[in-house]
Amino acid sequence: MTFEDAYRLSPELILGFFAILIVLLDLGVRRKGWLAALTLVGLGASAAWTAVLTAGGWQGTALGDTLAVDNFSLFFKFLFLGAAALVVLASTGYSIRFARFQGEYYALVLTSAAGMMLMASGRELITLYISLELTSLSLYALAGFLKDPRSNEASLKYLLLGAISSAVLLYGMALLLGLTGETHLDAIANALGRMPGANYPVLFLGIIFIVTGFGFKIAAVPFQMWVPDVYEGSPTPVTAYLSVASKAAGFAITLRVFTLALGGPREAADWSLIFAILAVASMTLGNILAIPQANIKRMLGYSSIAQAGYLMVGLATLSDLGRSGIIFFLASYAFTNLGAFIAVIAISHRIDSDLISDYAGMAHRSPLLAGALTFCLISLVGIPPTAGFIAKVYLFNAAVQQGLAWLVIIAVVNSVISAYYYLGVVKAMFMGTPLSLERVTAVRPALAALAVATVGVLVVGILPEPLISIAQAVGRSLIP
Repeated sequence: MTFEDAYRLSPELILGFFAILIVLLDLGVRRKGWLAALTLVGLGASAAWTAVLTAGGWQGTALGDTLAVDNFSLFFKFLFLGAAALVVLASTGYSIRFARFQGEYYALVLTSAAGMMLMASGRELITLYISLELTSLSLYALAGFLKDPRSNEASLKYLLLGAISSAVLLYGMALLLGLTGETHLDAIANALGRMPGANYPVLFLGIIFIVTGFGFKIAAVPFQMWVPDVYEGSPTPVTAYLSVASKAAGFAITLRVFTLALGGPREAADWSLIFAILAVASMTLGNILAIPQANIKRMLGYSSIAQAGYLMVGLATLSDLGRSGIIFFLASYAFTNLGAFIAVIAISHRIDSDLISDYAGMAHRSPLLAGALTFCLISLVGIPPTAGFIAKVYLFNAAVQQGLAWLVIIAVVNSVISAYYYLGVVKAMFMGTPLSLERVTAVRPALAALAVATVGVLVVGILPEPLISIAQAVGRSLIP
């Protein structure tokens, strides 16, 4: 590793250093609250170095052109670091449920964030796969941190199904390697451009396997079977982390692979149709199955599947506007879903229940938490003046311009369907009879995280232009 390599990879190296430091300090520190503070310091240091790379002209490649430090990867690094920081803040009160293992918990948050950052930077198949596994192994462990039967089941299901999806993905990558003799994404694209048509059936099979592997990571139908049980059984902060950071990492790696390696006209026409079909299936099944859910974490799990469907509308467009729409949507979704989950963490931790029926009258017991959760749920529906509304308009506009009006109509209908179960929670909180008159409060760090997320939803909804400009610049940087 050269000095330039180390400099460009310093954000990930910083996270690795702090992960090791936290594990070592956990052996001797009695006040575990310091571990959360140290985790935030590590995330802040990594973000500061990422800002230096952004402003200091150090963009380029590292480790033999296997990793890219460009606007695309830098944007997602900020997104992952921000999501991790908000999850750590939201965990401060909740972490008493696994008090003996807080050091391991915070260390795994850091290692998973480092893996996601490497995923967004990868320009080579082997590097991408190793980064993906670094992220996945950390998340498998985090899912089981409550160490009760449901949490153990969630972790085991996530591990087994994740291992299968990784094997399928690796087989698809092996087919690409066999056809082209290359593992670098741009070299694969060049080789496919010269490939005879007789080999295309094998390439199409490889594309199917790769879509399957990535479909699991982004929770798209029919690869979503792990989501409801894992979301319900995992610690709620981990569920929030999975729903935002893990999904964003999955779309980042999908965008880079399919744009750089499989962006030729012949290949793109096929995978565009595949993603359009998966978008319809994910939106429809996710929203329909969310309606009867009594558990708010399971409901938000099916909501996450539907949101993946909306995002895949952008993948189906094959356009710069579609790519920037996905990036804008992911940033908006990060604020929105983290805000919703942070409110759920605070409420469910105090009432010791995830049942929607137990949220009845929450507006009387905690107007602040109920109001913030309501605002974020409205954003998930796509009602102005929220970030979710702007994100859907932006993404759907990109699809209409590419002749996919039929897909947009289906997406709009599904958004209307989603209002039923999102607003059902709001109805319970504001019109239901409280089960108790005891006040529901949250610790200050969690309230700070909730404030950041909620204000982000409002600001992006009212003044979207700065984020739109960033998303457009990031989307253009993906094309060499």
